[in-house]
Amino acid sequence: MYFNNILETIGNTPLVKLNKVADGIPALVLAKIETFNPGHSIKDRMALKMLEDAEQRGDIKPGGTIIECTSGNTGMGLAIAACVKGYRCIFTTSDKQSKEKMDMLRALGSEVIVCPTNVEPNDPRSYYSVAERLNKEIPNSYWCNQYDNLSNTLAHYESTGPEIWAQTEGKITHLVVGVGTGGTISGTAKFLKEKNPNVQVWGIDTYGSVFKKYHETGQFDEKEIYPYITEGIGEDILPKNVDFSLIDHFEKVTDKDGAIMARKLAREEGILLGYSAGSAMAGLLQLTDKLKPTDVVVLIFHDHGSRYVGKIFNDDWMKERGFLDGENKVKDIITSKKAKQYITIQSVQSIREVFALMKQHDISQLPVLDGDKIVGSITENSIVNFLLDPNAQANQNDEIRSIMSEPFPVVDMDMNARDLTKYISKSVPAVLTKDQIGNMHIITQYDLIQFL
Repeated sequence: MYFNNILETIGNTPLVKLNKVADGIPALVLAKIETFNPGHSIKDRMALKMLEDAEQRGDIKPGGTIIECTSGNTGMGLAIAACVKGYRCIFTTSDKQSKEKMDMLRALGSEVIVCPTNVEPNDPRSYYSVAERLNKEIPNSYWCNQYDNLSNTLAHYESTGPEIWAQTEGKITHLVVGVGTGGTISGTAKFLKEKNPNVQVWGIDTYGSVFKKYHETGQFDEKEIYPYITEGIGEDILPKNVDFSLIDHFEKVTDKDGAIMARKLAREEGILLGYSAGSAMAGLLQLTDKLKPTDVVVLIFHDHGSRYVGKIFNDDWMKERGFLDGENKVKDIITSKKAKQYITIQSVQSIREVFALMKQHDISQLPVLDGDKIVGSITENSIVNFLLDPNAQANQNDEIRSIMSEPFPVVDMDMNARDLTKYISKSVPAVLTKDQIGNMHIITQYDLIQFL
């Protein structure tokens, strides 16, 4: 058996049980892994549906131009369809989207126009407005407008919902979905609630988006709108595809929590996923107290982590935004240190010799060894106490062991960096650690402050 083209492989994605990241959740937690679509995201489903519906209506003719405002994934689905069907593609996107998404669209022959994020939707520079203008200017072009095109919702009513119902044998009790254009949650929820009105549908939102407050109050509050980093969910508009009547609850997740959870899913489940998947899982964990052992929860994981290797899977990007506070290890401090030389002294060396060494290297603490064994430490306190002694000048040739303090604590390289505060203090200004090949390293108060 073979498929006639790549478009026929869209859908029928697997449902996978989550284990380590779901530890402590009193329910069966299953993930609909949409990265198995050819464009590595759930947007392949609605992209093809929007295009085929447009073809049937005669909105686009052979050789025409597809125009869309996209965060990347819808564009990917449309670009794949365009390659097969012979259309040209122009995509507008916001400048917060990852470079990988833009590069992938260009790799499929599409033109990408990057627009500013921090402008009103009706601003002529916004990616909505630019797409609308291009549609008016270019003959035989079709602007898909995934936000208000109800083919988006219909795609999930016809495919995603039925697949989940069949895969869970009708036992699903909760659907958890990140909400952006609204097509995925609305179409899937509509099908599932027609089968069982008691299925709870939880939408995951982000801070800076209007969805949650509008759902709870009916108010479109512009004060809720501000720039955020999370990609793929949240909006500063109310797309027609969001059917609020089908959504039982909205849960907001921070940029940081979504990013950290996406990394955790990769490391603990072996599933490399995008930002919205991290947000969906983090949101579910925030709602754990609403679940019971007989519940069957299905999360939809929208896209692949390859779109985010320069962002959430890049340590430097994460550190710049302060997102790695909860993940940083002792080994990360060692890696970040500019001065990595590990200097020690022997207990039989003279005080004079040791002080000269400390002055030469501009250091204020040293481990003291007897051979290879760590037996003590020299710190600024040791130095000050010695210098204040009236006999200091006469005793400079004494062995350093005569004024040394207790050895510095030795900690594991994989210890959380913030746990170092349990060891480092005014009286204990440093710790020691050993790397995988046996080399010792020192971490001082200054190193910890610089890193954090």
